[in-house]
Order: sequence, then structure tokens, then C-alpha cells
Amino acid sequence: MNDMRMSPNLALNQLVAQRRAAGESLVHLGFGESRLPPFAPLMERLAAGATRNAYGPVAGSPEVRAAVAGYFGRRNIPTGADQIVVAPGSKPLLMALGLVVPGDVILPRPAWNTYAPQARLAGKHPIAVAIPEECGGVPDPAALRESITAARVLGRDPRILILTLPDNPTGTLAPPALIRELCAIAEEEGLLIVSDEIYRDVVHDPATEFLSPAEVAPASTVVVTGLSKSLALGGWRIGAARFPHGPWGEWIRSGVVSVASEVWSTLAAPMQSVAEYAFGEPEDIRERLRASARLHGAVAREVHRITIAAGARCRPPTGAFYVYPDFEPVRAELGKYEVTDSPTLARRMLDLGIVVLAGHLLGDEGEALRFKCATSMLYGETVEEQQLALDAPDPLALAHVRSLLERVEEGFMRLVP
Repeated sequence: MNDMRMSPNLALNQLVAQRRAAGESLVHLGFGESRLPPFAPLMERLAAGATRNAYGPVAGSPEVRAAVAGYFGRRNIPTGADQIVVAPGSKPLLMALGLVVPGDVILPRPAWNTYAPQARLAGKHPIAVAIPEECGGVPDPAALRESITAARVLGRDPRILILTLPDNPTGTLAPPALIRELCAIAEEEGLLIVSDEIYRDVVHDPATEFLSPAEVAPASTVVVTGLSKSLALGGWRIGAARFPHGPWGEWIRSGVVSVASEVWSTLAAPMQSVAEYAFGEPEDIRERLRASARLHGAVAREVHRITIAAGARCRPPTGAFYVYPDFEPVRAELGKYEVTDSPTLARRMLDLGIVVLAGHLLGDEGEALRFKCATSMLYGETVEEQQLALDAPDPLALAHVRSLLERVEEGFMRLVP
């Protein structure tokens, strides 16, 4: 525990704040925050809920759990309120799952930088498996089988498989056929699937087919979600989990509620008021989600274009608000600047005034020339600018968005002159 360090994305965000306060001009692409103003109807629910100052049930009120159950039901995952737990963010729920369910954890590589540290905190061994060539967020099926066998030979006990749909850090969504294949492997191997779907409502094209593992393997899938990304409520800390129906799911949920009772007690009651309204999805919420997804997609695609023009390989983003370029094609040119791996590449970008999160901090191979760009940081510095970006038919045409994108493009083009 004493060897643990602050989560790298949070540490980087604090560093950027300090350097900006000292007068340095930086374009911050290193922190996965949905940089949009809070939605007025949600602020109204928060204010109205301020009188609710009692603790309430650990798992959440019946009303908020019913709202979350309805949210999943509308996504082809029939759910009862007794299968739901709400919490102050999805992170505590993921940590509680690690504490309750025995065995080691299989992760895609690269992956969100919290999965592996949480596994270690829970006394587990994280097993990283390479992602498929066409997408991120899930392990490659063939590599998954090999990794399970190899882990058991070494005395490991793989029991939990984490899938991220859509993905942080690559900004891509695994296709349904791949999800079905992974679910089949998980069921054959007796793995619990933890499907992190916090970006589910940030799929760029509404026609994209989204298949949750809970639709394919409902008896062995826990789904975790929240409002930090889709509705830009990161600082409000609202998360929810859906547990499988049946004895095993009830056992896991009971364990998570027990952990919650000793760690966070319950989701703050005013936040439950917000969650009840948001997960209920009235038309104003649905329109807000559509507008946000359009903006995220437009800006992510533009940054993807910039990375390709700079010589990188990069999967086209289809969800969330990230791109994950690979500068292997220009390794020789980067070597002239003593850039040989993920840390030196990130430092080179910082020298050019652009902050990114180096790939090795996401579990990627250290020698790889990859990093994560959080494109949602490009909507403006003020609430007014961010709202303009959200409302604009073409956000790329706005002067303040275009100015930031031009700085990004200039920096990328100077990376390999």
C-alpha cells in the first residue's frame, strides 16, 4: 500500500493546473473529463434534493433503483430494482467488486489506468491481454484463451474479465460478434464479466449496434455505469451497478452492499434525486445525450484526422471522447529527438505545449510510441464557450474550438517536422 502512487491521470491534471497557474500555456488532452456545463434540469433536481439529509438505504432508495432498472430495461437488459446498487461514482463499485469476488482480474491492454491498481489493492493479480487490431476495450479472444492457460500454469486464478464498452483509451467500440465470442469464452472458463459501460451513451453514431455482455451472458455479467461522462457530472460522483438475477448475482450484490455500508454508507441523497431524474430519461435528458454525443464525435474525429496527418496509425473513434495514436511509423524520425518510448514521447508533446497521457501509464508496452488524447478538453475554457460548442450545428467552425484545434495540429505537425 505504501508503494501506491496517485492515479496518473489525476496527478497529471493537478500538474497541469499548477503549471497553468504559473502562467504556462498548455493544451490539456491528458484528462478524461467531459468538459461541458452541468445541465440546468439536473441542477434543479440537486437543489430540490438538498433537504434530503438522512442516510437512507445503503443500496439506494427504491425510487432511484427503479429508475436505474428502467434505464437498463430500455437497453434490452431486463432488470429489477433489487438488482441495482447506486454509489458515489463507478470507481467505488468496481473496487467493491474486487473485494467481494475472489480470483485474479483479466484486463485489456491498454486499459483505463484504475483497473490494475484496484486489482492490486484487492490482493489480486492483474493479467493484461492485448486488444484486437480493430478495436479496444476488450482482450483479443485467441490471446485471452492463451493468457488464461498461462496464468493457471503460473498458479494464478483468473476469475474476473473486465470489458470496457466503448473504450477508454482508444475511443472505439467492440462489435457484437466479438462480444459474443468473449462471452462464450468467459462462460466456458467460469469467469465473471464486469462490463464497464460508463461511455455507453457516448456512442457517436446512434445507428451503431451496441451489444452488452449482459444480453449474451446475463447470469455472469455485472454492468457498471454512471453519469460522469454522458452528462458531464464527474464532480458530482454518481455511479450505478446492475447485478445478475439469481443466487450468484444476489451473493455478489450482497457483498458489495456490505462493503458499501462500511466505506461510503450510501450515495448522497441529493445526488439520488439527480440520478432518479437522469436515469429516468425524460425527453430533455435524451436530447442532451444526443447533443453531447454529436459534439464528442465531431471533435474526436477531427483530432483523429490530425494524428493521421502527422504520420500516426490510429483507430477511428466511434465512442467516448478519446483517440489513441501510434507513432511507430515515424519511429526513426522521432529518434532524432531522443524519443524512443511512451514516456519520452509524452515529454516531447509537453515540450510542444500539448499534454497527453503516456501509453505505459495505461498498461501499454513501455517501448510503444502511443498515448491517449482526451478530445473533450477542447470545447472551451468557460461555461459560455462550452455551451456554444454543445449548441453549435458545426462546433469545428467556432473560433474558440478552431483555435484550440489549430494549436493541437501545430503541435502534432512539429512532432515530426
